[in-house]
Amino acid sequence: MFQKILIPTDFSRYSQNLLECIAELPGEKSVVLLHVIQRKTVERAWDPAAEVTEAQERIEEQKHYLEALRIAVKTRVESIMEGNIARTIQKVADEENATLVMMGARGTGRISGLLLGSVSRDVLRYGRTNLLIMRYKVLKGDNLGRFCRSLFARVICPTDFSHLSKDAILAIKEVKAVGEIGLVYVVSSGETDEQIDAAIRNAGSKLNDIIKEIERPGLKLKAHVQVGDAAQEISSLADKENASLIAMSSHGAGWLEQMVVGSTTYETARMANRPVLIVRVGRKA
Repeated sequence: MFQKILIPTDFSRYSQNLLECIAELPGEKSVVLLHVIQRKTVERAWDPAAEVTEAQERIEEQKHYLEALRIAVKTRVESIMEGNIARTIQKVADEENATLVMMGARGTGRISGLLLGSVSRDVLRYGRTNLLIMRYKVLKGDNLGRFCRSLFARVICPTDFSHLSKDAILAIKEVKAVGEIGLVYVVSSGETDEQIDAAIRNAGSKLNDIIKEIERPGLKLKAHVQVGDAAQEISSLADKENASLIAMSSHGAGWLEQMVVGSTTYETARMANRPVLIVRVGRKA
């Protein structure tokens, strides 16, 4: 999953924070740095050649930073008129055979807030490549801390017991850097206390079966059954458990061919305070 990483960059300090996290991802890897210049036709006073040249100079600086870490780097600057930046990112991911797109979750005026920036949101909704949405701890003042120093220390893996969510769990289990996996199922339906209690017992049994299947030496496994709204409960549990990462499949049991991303996955990635890894199961890896 981490062999070839595409990083869209806008040269902000958030982009620089992403670069500082690359070395923490496991295994041998190469990076494609991408900057997309978007201009509307109404903006006449524009020298496209000059802007491309400036972008190429700035992206080279980021390239040199990664090369100093002995990471192979390729750079690309794409200029589009009116087009969708997220679709350009996916086009480049396809052309470069990227196995992961890594982005920040920065909304307007927010640092670690609950809403995704528009480009990250669109890549989540319409992308086909595994997606890592990074978030940062807020320290004193305007300083940022990073989850990535221990990104795989404690991973929360939601499941709805579909084969798609199971495939995502198996993919995470194979990452040697993972120290702990917390499996979570959220009971979100039930008319009576008896029905809810029965659903909790059934889910607990199924989670224990998964634990027996994926256990390996050195990997700590925990089972959690929550009751309520799935995305909210997943996000709250990740905070309570001080999770370093939420990792989940792009789709679940209710997956339909026309769905670009499952609703629980979308809402979790939108509201979570932790980094979220979207495993595009059943799609391009």
